[in-house]
Amino acid sequence: MSKTKRFRLSALSSTQIILLGYAAIILFGAILLSTPLASQARVWTSFPDALFTATSATCVTGLIVVPTATYWSLFGQLIILGLIQIGGMGFLTMAVMIFVVSGKRIGLRQRFTMQESIGAPALGGIVRLTRFIFKGVLLFESIGAIILATRFVPMLGPVRGIYYSIFHSISAFCNAGFDLMAGVAGEGSITYFVSDPVVNITIMLLIIIGGLGFVVWNDLMAYRKTRVLLLHTKIVLMVTIFLILFGALGYLGLEWDNEKTMQALDMKGKIGAAFMQSITMRTAGFNSIDLYSMTDAAKVFSVV
Repeated sequence: MSKTKRFRLSALSSTQIILLGYAAIILFGAILLSTPLASQARVWTSFPDALFTATSATCVTGLIVVPTATYWSLFGQLIILGLIQIGGMGFLTMAVMIFVVSGKRIGLRQRFTMQESIGAPALGGIVRLTRFIFKGVLLFESIGAIILATRFVPMLGPVRGIYYSIFHSISAFCNAGFDLMAGVAGEGSITYFVSDPVVNITIMLLIIIGGLGFVVWNDLMAYRKTRVLLLHTKIVLMVTIFLILFGALGYLGLEWDNEKTMQALDMKGKIGAAFMQSITMRTAGFNSIDLYSMTDAAKVFSVV
């Protein structure tokens, strides 16, 4: 029987392994989120709601069916944060890092599956790239959390402020869009900080750096030696810059005089809000102005 199981596992393609891995993570997360320990009211959460939340967190979409800050307990929020981190890094990246730390040999099959998972251009150097990803994620998320703490700690106190800083740094870097601000500051997301350049710039940079992708990071770091960039890197950088600038100009034009969103902001505030919406609408899920109050034209622009 064990031989049959091993044969069946070995017969799976890399794509099937990746799909089954994410399905298992989502299902495990949903089971944990459905338990009373995961809700503040200590009640069972319906499995469809738990499954939706686990899927949204793992696939870093930011869609929710219950408020993250007021419905989920600390345990539930940590489960969501863990799913966001796994989804943002890729579960295979974390699995390979565990193998590396434990000293286990990483075979050709695991390397090929890892290559498909992160879209690496070549199989060679995949373990080195994994280490680079892990260190990069830890570095950027730590820097983001430290900067956000300068704003969140004075407002929320040391323990809660540090926790909120770490949560939002990971959520922003992984482009997840989950937040804990509902009922604490403003109307949720980072609307309370619409005029705060430190929070806005930090969140925007985390979103951009995380959204570029691991392959682009690695190629940019190697540029000092190679003086050559992959076509993939060039396309990603050019399209990213174009979409950010195009989006910001669009929001400035469409929301400049909207009294419910940008009208009351000064010039710097309007420019910051326009860039935030431009950057976050592409994938991240945060917002610094009330999306419901935007003009119909701006809403259509957001969909585009």
